[in-house]
Amino acid sequence: MSDRILGAACVAVGAAMAWAAKDYAAPISYEPVGPRAFPLLLAGLMVAGGAWLVVKPTMNGHWMREAPLKALAFAVVAVFVYALLFEWLGFTLATTVMAVPVGMAFGGSLPKSLAGGVGLGLVLYLLFDKALDVVLPTGLLSFLFGGR
Repeated sequence: MSDRILGAACVAVGAAMAWAAKDYAAPISYEPVGPRAFPLLLAGLMVAGGAWLVVKPTMNGHWMREAPLKALAFAVVAVFVYALLFEWLGFTLATTVMAVPVGMAFGGSLPKSLAGGVGLGLVLYLLFDKALDVVLPTGLLSFLFGGR
């Protein structure tokens, strides 16, 4: 049942994000993608993932199944900490710091969670910074990424 509650919350938050980002526009065009693309993409993914959690079949066909409520609460706290540390640590480190404990909370081992967190941070940074030309903060790793 908590999966469905989380899914409904994701749909609501994603819809609110999309509504808030609909009017984002740069005063001058300095990036090919623009400031609206990333929040709308995240909002769309949140709504799609949340909708899937609401309607997906559960284990053994039961509507109610036990979910790790502590892990869900931990993930929510980790995302808030991520938002607080994002500018200071930079995208890559903040993503790793968030992904490692969340991965472990949902049953991943430390080495796998660490590898996943580092990989997620680096791949997403390179995707957005190099491929999409979206400027992300480098934080403490500015000496590696060219100091932005």
